[in-house]
Amino acid sequence: MGNTARVVNPFNWRRPIGQGRFELHVFPLRYVKAVVGSFRLILGLLGVCAFAADSNLNNLLDKVESRYNRTKTLQVLFTEQYTPPGAIRRTESGTLLLRKPGKMRWDYAQPKGKLFLSDGKYLWIYTPADNHAQKMKFKESDDMRAPLAFLLGKLHFEKEFRSLQGRPEGADTRILAEPKTENLPYSAVGFVVTADARIREVKVTGFDKSIYDFTFDQEKLDPPLEARLFQFQTPPGAVLEEAKE
Repeated sequence: MGNTARVVNPFNWRRPIGQGRFELHVFPLRYVKAVVGSFRLILGLLGVCAFAADSNLNNLLDKVESRYNRTKTLQVLFTEQYTPPGAIRRTESGTLLLRKPGKMRWDYAQPKGKLFLSDGKYLWIYTPADNHAQKMKFKESDDMRAPLAFLLGKLHFEKEFRSLQGRPEGADTRILAEPKTENLPYSAVGFVVTADARIREVKVTGFDKSIYDFTFDQEKLDPPLEARLFQFQTPPGAVLEEAKE
């Protein structure tokens, strides 16, 4: 047969007229080698692209970690959208203050007076509608704002999360991840990060399929924030309920 090989071409089946069998094309061996070589080249390029994508994501994560790890305090406007399973979405907004180590204060403008505060050890939630406050250990909280606590410490994506993936979203990058520990009230987290490594959005999915979507704007790094801002004062006449330890 010489320097030829008999192969099946999946794109060029040919059935001779009046016959019930398929005819196989015969191609020169050099043609077969060229086709195989082309597939190998394509697979190689795909591997390079995947490596480049991973490299770009790692570089972006490093920039985000550097931005927030060197920051001692942070002030940002937030919009919070909460969607319970099978229920209507609820939207609230206000100002978030962070101070390392472990302190955060969510001051709500809508609904006005609502407060979510942590001094790093305890967490207080105050709702003015019923003039009621709750106190609990921060680590025992199942509130979906708690995942943002990673910003209060040493931010390390590889340590906190697994299955990290990134995809373009306009000029930004959406990063999808899962928590490494199962002792948390959420199953997935998504971040939208700008080109200058600013976290613009955090989306948290709970095990019950509830969704908290936080968007941030007008971020200020290292503003002066007094310690008293992270000390809870029970409002006059409010009922304070403390969780049992």
